[in-house]
Amino acid sequence: MATEAAPEWLEKGDNAWQLAAAALVGLQSVPGLVILYGSIVKKKWAVNSAFMALYAFAATMVCWCLWGFRMSFGDRLLPFVGRPDFSGLDAAGFLSDQGFAGAYPAATLLFFQFVFAAITLILVAGSLLGRMNFKAWMLFVPLWLTFSYTVGAFSVWSPNGFLFKAGVMDFAGGFVIHLSSGVAGFTAAFWVGPRTAKDREAFPPNNILLTLAGAGLLWMGWTGFNGGAPYAANIDASVAVVNTHLCTATSLLVWLILDSYVFGRPSAVGAVNGMITGLVCITPAAGLVQGWAAMLMGLLSGSVPWFTMMVLHKRCRVLKHVDDTLAILHTHGVAGSLGGILTGVLAEPRLCRLFFGDDPRYVGLAYAIRGGRAHAGLRQMAVQLAGIAFILVLNVVVTSVVCLLVGVLVPLRLSQEQLEAGDDAIHGEDAYAVWGDGETYEQSVHGSRQYQMTANPMSSKVDDII
Repeated sequence: MATEAAPEWLEKGDNAWQLAAAALVGLQSVPGLVILYGSIVKKKWAVNSAFMALYAFAATMVCWCLWGFRMSFGDRLLPFVGRPDFSGLDAAGFLSDQGFAGAYPAATLLFFQFVFAAITLILVAGSLLGRMNFKAWMLFVPLWLTFSYTVGAFSVWSPNGFLFKAGVMDFAGGFVIHLSSGVAGFTAAFWVGPRTAKDREAFPPNNILLTLAGAGLLWMGWTGFNGGAPYAANIDASVAVVNTHLCTATSLLVWLILDSYVFGRPSAVGAVNGMITGLVCITPAAGLVQGWAAMLMGLLSGSVPWFTMMVLHKRCRVLKHVDDTLAILHTHGVAGSLGGILTGVLAEPRLCRLFFGDDPRYVGLAYAIRGGRAHAGLRQMAVQLAGIAFILVLNVVVTSVVCLLVGVLVPLRLSQEQLEAGDDAIHGEDAYAVWGDGETYEQSVHGSRQYQMTANPMSSKVDDII
């Protein structure tokens, strides 16, 4: 029986799954990437790195409700962006009405899309760890969300977006999230500048076990990332989940084999990279391809980004010059582009109908050729490549403008003293009290009012341990 709280248009099962999927994606960021970032960096950057992720999550939520959601999925203002308004605060009205997709309220869609926006900013941070001024990051997040992310999301995912209308296939964010974060992170890293020479030479993880724990949350959370993309608890959601894990497992194993063969030993951090590239590559295709195609994508996502990171990166002057701390360009930019292209080749017509409806435009090139519709497949490939080009140019231009604007207001980069000291100089906090119970805390600005910051706030003892 329909009630005001559960109207006839509400599908309770779909609503429950969408909220659960959103929670899984949220857990990828908090605590997933907070843990991963805090543990995969050098010890003196643990707090700062984790804190950049936590701040981005909180700031994005506020901006998303105030204007970001409607700019990404609202009424068209321009062909590539929606009209901002405060509907995201109208819980009794707009948020309680049925959303633009799915059989549930707009509030569910707002939350689901928020966690995608938040993780995109956190991924951008991965390129900037170990030297960006935290105050500059505080300004960068809302500006980049407003002028870059919303444009990409509206263009590709909104029913009013020009790339959506053109028929681009991005199942769950290969373009909007991963290509965007890879390109934006690399561009921002150029403007912020590199880490210190000492950090670039040696930047060992401070806790690989926690890195694996964070990576595990990231992997399992992708069940909601891709499984929630159909906006319903349906067959396509189940297919997307299976393909996600199949591609990821294949990619991890391929990366592991390459590391073992080329470097002579398996690497846990390398396996994490292979896991991430598999997750990213399958994202634009998760509910659109067959299982064998998901494995093929895993083979390529475990090898192509490995080659660009381990071989091409060392030979290309531009790639060597820009200090992309966690290689986000390779793990997300390259893998996201690869996934988008392979989607255009391998998308299966019946699975496309499950997701896009009965629209003959959506077909992979391989199936189009087999069905005597090569022109349709070639058209789809052209649209996929156009989507990649648009996201690439958008993020290079907007990220550059945002960095230049922020740089006018506050320094983009930490001072040399802060770069040498790390967490204690920036936040007055350390990740580990390694010299005794509370000793580092007592010597910090928070532990003693008599503590005076000097040109080198950390003692030589700290430098030796770091």
